[in-house]
Amino acid sequence: MCLSHEVLDDAYKKYQVELVEAGLLLPSGVQGVYGLSGRFEAIIEAFENYVTLAGQDLKPDVVRFPPVINRNTYLATDHIETFPDLMGSVHSFHGNEKDHIRMVLKKQDKQDWTEELEATEMMMVPAACYPLYPTAANTVLPEDGRLVDLRAFVFRHEPSPDPARMQIFRQREYVKLGTPEQALNHRNDWLKKAEEMLLSVGLAVEPVVANDPFFGRGGRVMAATQKEQELKYEIVCPVASKEKLTAITSSNYHLDHFGSEFNIKTSDGKNAHTACVGFGLERIALALFKRHGFDPDKWPLEVKQILDI
Repeated sequence: MCLSHEVLDDAYKKYQVELVEAGLLLPSGVQGVYGLSGRFEAIIEAFENYVTLAGQDLKPDVVRFPPVINRNTYLATDHIETFPDLMGSVHSFHGNEKDHIRMVLKKQDKQDWTEELEATEMMMVPAACYPLYPTAANTVLPEDGRLVDLRAFVFRHEPSPDPARMQIFRQREYVKLGTPEQALNHRNDWLKKAEEMLLSVGLAVEPVVANDPFFGRGGRVMAATQKEQELKYEIVCPVASKEKLTAITSSNYHLDHFGSEFNIKTSDGKNAHTACVGFGLERIALALFKRHGFDPDKWPLEVKQILDI
């Protein structure tokens, strides 16, 4: 069923208003940027604990990253070629007192005061696993590869009335670096495990072959290739709309893309392959509120027991 943009926008705005009126989302005046209530944050924490329990027997390395990344690291990837419309660059004031006066006057005159800013050494993190790979650059992995449990804030410049399409959000991931077989098995195993976890908390989910939103004409070719090779799966479910499903988890096989870019080798000297599963924590919380209501005390007992709330 093909829905018009107007119908979808109405559905998005309706759910957004409901969330704001329930006190779960606090509008900032910028589409896709919200404050979160304690009730909302508690559900994120509860589900994240569930993710931790699901992977703790695998004894992963645990890493947590800030929402910014070294600009040189960012430039070592092809993100600027493939997703220029989503990136965020951090700029700041580098001038002297005279420059400062000029900037303040521009602000007072409602002119473009940002002309006085210059790029810093930082970019916003575009994907949760991006900060990981430079930490493994020029290394040789153990024979069984490396498994990493990570979380990071992710920024993507795509303002939208859809409350699930936030511009800054958290991804909790398990990333595998290893041989092609190890990476692909990780992707497939976690795709199944993630589906089971989401079903267990009452969400009507299904895995689908997907592609990233690559930019431009060349990006359409890349997206078709990614889909044809089944490198990316998303687990989708109803959030704001029952007809237009929302991806709340993804499971991706990157081939040797990052192993080659960052010179990460397997024990036999070949470029490492990587794969990840990513849980969109805010989106999962939104899906749970949509499915079970805005008061977690009234959620089904089984769901509350699984999430320990």
